[in-house]
Amino acid sequence: MEVLAREVLTKEVVTMMGYGFGMGVGGWIAMAVFWVAVIALVVWLVVRAFPSSRRDDAVTGGYPSVAPGETPDQLLDRRFAAGEIDVATYESMRATLRASRSGK
Repeated sequence: MEVLAREVLTKEVVTMMGYGFGMGVGGWIAMAVFWVAVIALVVWLVVRAFPSSRRDDAVTGGYPSVAPGETPDQLLDRRFAAGEIDVATYESMRATLRASRSGK
């Protein structure tokens, strides 16, 4: 009887020490999806917390000094008024804008 009890006890211990078959394929997939979601959330939070000027450049076509809705004439006038361009450049650009509108 004692020998039989030892065999049963030994088999139970072996089964318990094996912990079954582990997580299985579904567990590994669920863990991978979880960690990808956590990393994506962290990246999204960092991007939202620290906005860059590159996003503004994309909206304005790469020119950070262009105000949204500003026409080329208004931009040219503003640059001239700010002293960024001289009279000759202003008049040359103004003539170029007029010529491009008239189709010449």
